[in-house]
Amino acid sequence: MRLTGRSGNSIGLVAFSLFITCAAAVLSNSREAAAEPAFTVSSADLASGKTIGRELLFDQSECKGGNRSPQISWHGAPANTRSFAVTIFDPDAPGRGWWHWAVAGLPPGTDRLPNNASASGVLRKLGAVEARNDWDTDGYGGPCPPPGKPHRYVVTVYALNSDDLRLRQGTPALMFEHEIRTMSIASAQLTFTYGR
Repeated sequence: MRLTGRSGNSIGLVAFSLFITCAAAVLSNSREAAAEPAFTVSSADLASGKTIGRELLFDQSECKGGNRSPQISWHGAPANTRSFAVTIFDPDAPGRGWWHWAVAGLPPGTDRLPNNASASGVLRKLGAVEARNDWDTDGYGGPCPPPGKPHRYVVTVYALNSDDLRLRQGTPALMFEHEIRTMSIASAQLTFTYGR
């Protein structure tokens, strides 16, 4: 059977048919890619427009808070994730910024941390390890900026391609961050602010 268009050009019609078929395949694939969920992070304790509770503030210095790590949830991580890491960093602190928390070694099935996971023993039960923060304590050290302009605090959840990080409890957070970034395949962030 020979296909011809009005001009009798069978090659042009076949080429047009192939173009339509390819375009439909590309459109179908892009819809499937768009259907994959985005990697996102959220927190009941750090909701947009909500003032953070005193229980999340550092428990020493001038803040006298509860020093409880915030509740954090995430979803949409890549299917090939082998472990997770979570950090909280203040880029507005003088110098190189201030590390408030870095935890790594969270199992791939983890999708949330409860409030106070750092001090309650939840992280140890999961086999995770925590860095030494810039308050010079292991685990979470809450916000306590100097009086003045509010500081931003960036919460980042990393999906990692390995569960074999060469990190130990109490390693400085900056070293945690370096190791985490070398193995990161995706990350999700939320930012909250706090000032005094």
